[in-house]
Amino acid sequence: MLEIRWHGRGGQGAKTAALLLGEAAMQAGKHVQAFPEYGPERMGAPVQSFDRISDQPITLHCSVTNPKAVVVLDPSLLDAVDVTAGLNEDGVLLINTPKSPAEMRKSIPWKGKKLFTVDASTIALETIKRNVPNTCMMGALIKVTDFMDFNALLEDTRNKLGKKFKNRPEIVEGNMNAIRRAYEEVKTQ
Repeated sequence: MLEIRWHGRGGQGAKTAALLLGEAAMQAGKHVQAFPEYGPERMGAPVQSFDRISDQPITLHCSVTNPKAVVVLDPSLLDAVDVTAGLNEDGVLLINTPKSPAEMRKSIPWKGKKLFTVDASTIALETIKRNVPNTCMMGALIKVTDFMDFNALLEDTRNKLGKKFKNRPEIVEGNMNAIRRAYEEVKTQ
């Protein structure tokens, strides 16, 4: 089972990313749980969302405490939240930042080997004209974990966003371009 914890700030799309990823995995035949952790969040406050994705039925019904992957949508959270809590050394840490993984390693106490970065904010600004890095991070996550077919993610996300933004095709295309670019531009050490 792949357990993913998403860290973001209210308004950055951590909840939406977890749900879109979960729905795409479900369409690909996986068993899925995708859910946010709610509290007194407001725009800009730290938030968490979670995914569980498995080939077998999932019987757990709790927060993800030992994720296999952690996705950080806002690098300022690294100073505010222990985003690596419960992440084993063989896990994946993916951070939205223009910095390289080697630069990030200097400021993160986590000793794992799989640290990745992608400048999702810049990609989002250039493709969807808003600093909402969530779909970018989905593309990068698929690249670094390879747990599902990239084209299946694109197709399902296009369908979901197409329904939501049926009168705004530029938003759908912008998000598709954002996912593709992040998939191609994610950096490793």
